[in-house]
Amino acid sequence: MKIRAVAVLALLAPLAAGASPDASEGHKLVQQHKCEACHEAKVYGAPGTIYTRKDRKVTTWSKLRSQVQACNTMLNVGLFPDDEEHIATYLNEAYYKLPTK
Repeated sequence: MKIRAVAVLALLAPLAAGASPDASEGHKLVQQHKCEACHEAKVYGAPGTIYTRKDRKVTTWSKLRSQVQACNTMLNVGLFPDDEEHIATYLNEAYYKLPTK
C-alpha cells in the first residue's frame, strides 16, 4: 500500500512542479490576447500606463489576481485559472512589484 502511494506521488510530482506561475508564459498570453492594447485604449497612454498610474486600483497581490480574473470573465477571453496566474505573475514582476505572500 505504501509503495503504491509513493509511486503515485512520484508520478504527480512533475505535474505539481510545472504548475507554478511563469511570468514569461504570462507575457506571451498578454501579447496573444492583446490585453495591453485594450488597456491603452482606456487610458490613452503608452503600454503599461494603466498599471503604473498613481490612482491604480490594484494595490495588493490578491487584488491583482482578482482583476486578471475579472478581465477574463468580463471579456470572455477563455483563460484557464493557470493562465490567469501566469498573467498576474507577469504583471507583478513587470509593473506592480507587490509582495505575493
